[in-house]
Amino acid sequence: MGRKKRKGRAAWRILAWVLLLAVLAAVVAGWYDFERFSRTPLAVGAQRQTLDVERGSNLRGIVAQLRARGLTHAPSLYWRVLAERMRVADRLHAGEYALDPGTTPGQLLDAMAAGRVLQRDFTIVDGWTFHQLRDALAKVPTLRHDGAALDDAELMRRIGAPGEMPEGRFLPETYAYVKGDSDLDILKRAHQAMVRTLAELWPGRDKDLPLASAYDALILASIVEKETGRADERPRIAGVFVRRLQNHMLLQTDPAVIYGMGEAYAGNIRRSDLVADTPYNTYLHAGLPPTPIALPGRPAIEAALHPAPGDALYFVARGDGSHVFASSLAEHNRNVACYQLKRCHD
Repeated sequence: MGRKKRKGRAAWRILAWVLLLAVLAAVVAGWYDFERFSRTPLAVGAQRQTLDVERGSNLRGIVAQLRARGLTHAPSLYWRVLAERMRVADRLHAGEYALDPGTTPGQLLDAMAAGRVLQRDFTIVDGWTFHQLRDALAKVPTLRHDGAALDDAELMRRIGAPGEMPEGRFLPETYAYVKGDSDLDILKRAHQAMVRTLAELWPGRDKDLPLASAYDALILASIVEKETGRADERPRIAGVFVRRLQNHMLLQTDPAVIYGMGEAYAGNIRRSDLVADTPYNTYLHAGLPPTPIALPGRPAIEAALHPAPGDALYFVARGDGSHVFASSLAEHNRNVACYQLKRCHD
C-alpha cells in the first residue's frame, strides 16, 4: 500500500512539473511573441498612412481602428501591456498621426503620448491675388473652413485687421498646420508675418523714395511681383517705376490694368481696356494704384525699398521671361517693334 502511495505521489509530482514547465513555456513563448510585436513595424506598406484619433478615444478604440484597417493583428492585450510598460496608457492625445513605413507600436504610442501630431504645409505663392489665396484654402480638405462664408471685410475683422483691404496683406510663405486647424488661423499668421516684414524692412529703405508709407511700398512691390519672376530683374523693374514716379510719369503697368478688369480679363489686353476708367488703370491715373494688386513676397518688397540705380524708364518683355530696358521712348519703341512685333533690324 505504501509503495502505491509513493508511486502516486511521484506521478503527481511529475505531472505538476510537466504542467509548470508547460505554463513556463507558454509564458516565455507569450513574452517572446509580445517582444516581437513591440519591435515589429505596423503593416503600413510602402506609402505613408495617417491615423486619426478622435477626442475622447481610449486605447481600446485606437487598437480597434488599427485592427480594422489591417495595420495590426496583435491582440489588444499586447497593446495594453506595452502602453502600461511605457506608462502612456492614459496619456494618449487626440489628433492626426503619421504612420510611416517602419513605424513600430512603441513609436506610435510614444508619438501619441507626446502629442506629436502630423504637421502639414500650406504654401502661399508669391504673386497670388487674395482671391486666389481664398480659393486655394477652400480646396484644402484637412482645414476647417471657418472663413469660407465670410465676405472680405468680415474676414479681416475676424483675423484682427478690421477696416484693412485684404489684397497684398498676406506674406507668401509656407505655413505649417495640423488637421482641424482653421483657414482663419493660417490667414492670421500670414497677415502677422507681413506686418512684421514691413516693420522690419521699411525703416531701412533707400533715401528719397517717392513712397509715403510702408503701404505704398507694398503696392509697388506687388507691381514688381507681377511684372517679373526673375530675381535679378526685380530691383531693375522697381527702379523703372520709382523713376517714373519721381518724374511724374504714368506707370503704365499692364498687371494693374488687368487687376482692375477683374473677371472681365480674358487673357489679353485690348486697346479699349487701356482707356477703360478703373482706379487701377495706370495708363489713365497718375501715381500708384489704390491698393496692391497681388501678394508680394519678401524679395519683391526688398526690391521696392532698394531699387537699382540707372536711367531706364521703360522695359519690354523679350518673350523668354526676361526684359529689355530703355532710357528713351524712341529706344523703347524699337524694342517693342523687335520683341513684341518681331520686326527686328540689324
